[in-house]
Amino acid sequence: MTDRKTELAAKLAKVEERIATACAAAGRGREEVTLIVVTKTYPASDVRILSGLGVRQVAENRDQDAAPKAAACTDLPLTWHFVGQLQTNKVRSVVGYADVVQSVDRARLVAALSKEAVRVEREVGCLLQVALDAGASGRGERGGVAPDGIEELADLVAAAPGLRLDGLMTVAPLTGEYAGREQAAFGRLMDLSTDLRRTHPAATMVSAGMSADLEQAVAAGATHVRVGSAVLGVRPRLG
Repeated sequence: MTDRKTELAAKLAKVEERIATACAAAGRGREEVTLIVVTKTYPASDVRILSGLGVRQVAENRDQDAAPKAAACTDLPLTWHFVGQLQTNKVRSVVGYADVVQSVDRARLVAALSKEAVRVEREVGCLLQVALDAGASGRGERGGVAPDGIEELADLVAAAPGLRLDGLMTVAPLTGEYAGREQAAFGRLMDLSTDLRRTHPAATMVSAGMSADLEQAVAAGATHVRVGSAVLGVRPRLG
C-alpha cells in the first residue's frame, strides 16, 4: 500500500466511524446516510485511490478542476456531483460529466441545464441550493434560493426536459439567524424538504453537513454529507 493510500484509508475510516456513530446517536441506520467525498484541489490520482477504497460518490466545485479530473476517471464507477456556484457559461462543460448538480438556485440556470441535458441526451439530477441567510435580494452569501422561492423553482426543474428534481442542499450559513447554529439550520432544511415532498414526493435527497458539522447534519436527518478535508487533508491554498 502506498503512503497516500494508507493515509486516505485511515482518514476515510475515521469519517466512516463518525457517520456511523452519528447515525447510532440519532437512531438511524448507517445505510440512511451517503458519504460524498469532495475532491476539489486534489488530483485524479487521489480519486482513483478513493474509488479503490470503495468511495462511489465524489464532488467538485470548480469546473476548470473538475472537467479534466472527471475525464481522467471515466473508467471508474463514480457518481459525480457539482456543488459550487454555477455560471451559465460553464453549463455545457458541467453537464458533460456531472450526474447531479447540487447548486441549482435560479430559473436561468434551470433553462441552461435543461437545454444542454437534452442536447447531449443525458438526465441530470438537480438539488435546489437553499440560502438560509438570504437577504432582501433573495439570495445568500454563497448563492442559493431563499426558502420562499423553493416551490416555484422546484416546479421549473420538475417540468424541465432532461432534468430530475432530487431534493435540497444547503451550506451552514455564516451570517443571519442560523450563524453558528448548524443543527438548527439543518433542521430548517429538513422542514423545507418535508414541504417539498408534499408536491414532489421523489425529491427525497437532503445534502447537508461537511467535515466540521456532519454530526449535526446526520442528527437533523440529512441523507447525504459532503466531506472534503476530513478525508483528503487540509487543502493547499489557491494562490
